[in-house]
Order: sequence, then structure tokens, then C-alpha cells
Amino acid sequence: MRSRARTHVATLLLSAVLASAALAVGGGTAHARTPSPSPSASASPSSSFRPPASVDGGAWSSGHLQGTAIDRRRGHMYFSFTNLLVKTDLAGRPIGSVTGLTGHLGDLDFNSADGRVYGSLEYKAAQAFYVAIFDGSRITRMNMDARTTDVLSTVHLREVVRDYTADMNGDGVFDGNTGNTPDHRYGCSGIDGVAFGPGLNGRGGVRLTVAYGVYSNTTRTDNDHQVLLQYDVRDWRKYERPLSEDALHTSGPASPDGKFFAYTGNTTYGVQNLEYDGDSGNWLMAVYKGKKAAFPNYGLYVLDGSKPARRGEVKGQPRPESGRILSLLPRGLHHEPSGVYGYESGGQYGLVSLDDGRYYVAEAGTVDSGGTTLQTGRAVLHRWTGAVPNPFAVRGPAS
Repeated sequence: MRSRARTHVATLLLSAVLASAALAVGGGTAHARTPSPSPSASASPSSSFRPPASVDGGAWSSGHLQGTAIDRRRGHMYFSFTNLLVKTDLAGRPIGSVTGLTGHLGDLDFNSADGRVYGSLEYKAAQAFYVAIFDGSRITRMNMDARTTDVLSTVHLREVVRDYTADMNGDGVFDGNTGNTPDHRYGCSGIDGVAFGPGLNGRGGVRLTVAYGVYSNTTRTDNDHQVLLQYDVRDWRKYERPLSEDALHTSGPASPDGKFFAYTGNTTYGVQNLEYDGDSGNWLMAVYKGKKAAFPNYGLYVLDGSKPARRGEVKGQPRPESGRILSLLPRGLHHEPSGVYGYESGGQYGLVSLDDGRYYVAEAGTVDSGGTTLQTGRAVLHRWTGAVPNPFAVRGPAS
């Protein structure tokens, strides 16, 4: 999840090379720019929205696919390719893109309250972590520069910086972007998964939840939790600033509205994709598998949305620590020695719940175009079955 390859320069009509590459992986016609008809604004998404079996995000000279988000009302899909945001219609036709990002753009989610796309954005070398907020209505052409157009604003997350830079061994030295160190509180490597959903403390209200990245490190015991921060973003306009990579700002909330811990065992870079499912009320955390032998190292963990966070021990910390502990759903595969439940499935490259038992699960890949490796992404419709080991089954469009 740490590629910083330069974004492919695509014109409004796209090059013949890109078009052939996109078609080679099932992409839509690259020359089109008109989105397919949107579902009725007054229709219920669950009853009237008829999603296609898949949506192709195209092929790009960029980092690999990190996350996806959908605007059902307008019929748009968004794909994060690490340093590139791509907007398509639901036939996979590109509508616009945002370039000029040298940081790491991760998971995405769509906020139906303000019609904007939220994503995680990291600048590790500068010890700066942001929520990136894209105004999709302004993304109307290819190669819109994130730094010079008005499509992107950012909010700084101070809590993440505090944990990322924590000097855990007290030697007065920050060890930087490496997992082979006792530094970084909870093993924090930054942020990745983001999703909108209810308060994890059971008090209601919609919150933006931001999940930590966590370094893979099998020699320490304080990195076995997924760490989730929640924010009420209704007043975030006062914090939002344009992206200026030459002078990264620190405008943002002093602290989160809540900090929560889910005991899963250490994973490789934490929660890659986070998603709230309005149908079940549960939260899904797709991860790259961990490496500790004492844990099952599943690829998907599900938080039990029926159980609010409880005060309890944050296990394995250098000094005894209590925090708000979340419960894993007691379904799926069960590892008795650790007590951890989970599943084996995709979702690490993109996961979108349609809140009716259907999900888009993203697939990432590559295609060669004249000696250049292009990154591809595709969101494929699935239905949640709850079966083990993989709870998702591929499903075609609604009839």
C-alpha cells in the first residue's frame, strides 16, 4: 500500500494505448465521458438501485488500487489508486480524475450528508496525516491537479501524529517509517480504512471512522489491536484547507470524539478497508494478514454492531491501559486459543456495502502496455452469505 509511482497522463479522449489496456481488462469505452442514467433521487437505494455486476476502474500508471466508494444517487464510482483518484460512471466510463498527489491516498467512503468523498491521506516523511475530502461534483475532467484546482480539501488528524511519532522506548529518537522498532504507539503506521457509520459507543449519530495502519512486527505485544478513531464531521468546514504539499498544514480537531480498540492480533498495515453495513449493523475490517503464530491471521474481521464499546484492558501495553473495547462478531471461523473470530475473503483493495446484503468487493491487478505496467481495479458485485471460510458469493445485477 505504499507505492508512489507517478500518475499516467491521460487526455480527455485518452490515448489509444490506455484504451486498449483498459479494454484488455474489461474496461469500458475509454472515449466516453457521459455517465449512465442515475437512479431516481427520490427512490430508496435498497429497493430501486440496480447495480451492475461489475464496475471497471480502468488501467493507469499509478499505485495499486486502495479503495472504492459509490454515489448511488448520481451513479458514480470512485477508485483510489494510491496517488490518483478516478471517477467513473457505473458502466466504467471515466468521467474525471484527480492527480498531483505525492502522499498515500488510501481507502474511500462516500458521505451522503454532504455528497463528498472522504479518504485517508498520508505524508509519512512529514509526519502528517489527513482526511482528504473530494468534491465529486467538481471532478468533471481528467487530470485535475489536487494542488491547483478546488476539488480537494484536507483536515489534519493530530491524534494519529501523536501515536505515530510516540517514542515508546524513551531514547529520544524517532525511528521513522519502519516497523522494526519499539516506537509508534500501538504499532501505528498511519491511517488507511475510513467509513461512515453510527457511534461505536452506542450513542447514535453518524461519525467518520478512521482506522490505523499498524506495522507488522512479531516481536512486540502492544500491536495486536485494530485502532479506530471516530469524528463528527458536521463542523469540519472550519478545519478544511486546500492541499499544499510544500507547506503541509495542521488544521484539524485537537482530538477524536472517540478512540476504540478491536483485538484481532497484529496485521500487516492494519485495516486496509473499513466498511459499515447498514443491513446488519456490523462493521467489516479487511486486512492484509498478520504473521504472529499465536493468532489465526484472518483476512476479514467483523465488529459486532449490536454491542457498544465497553471499558476494558488494551492488552499487551508496556503499562496497564484501559480503553473502549469493541467486540468481534461471534460468527465465522473461530480461533479458540486467542478467542478471535474472522473470515478469509477479499476486500483489501475496496469494499462497498449497498446496505441490503450486497457488496462491491474490489479486485486489483496489472496489465502490460508496451512495456509499461498499468494498475487496474474492478468492483465486483457480491452477496453476503456468512459462509466459511469466505462469506461473500459473486452475484450478478439485480433482476
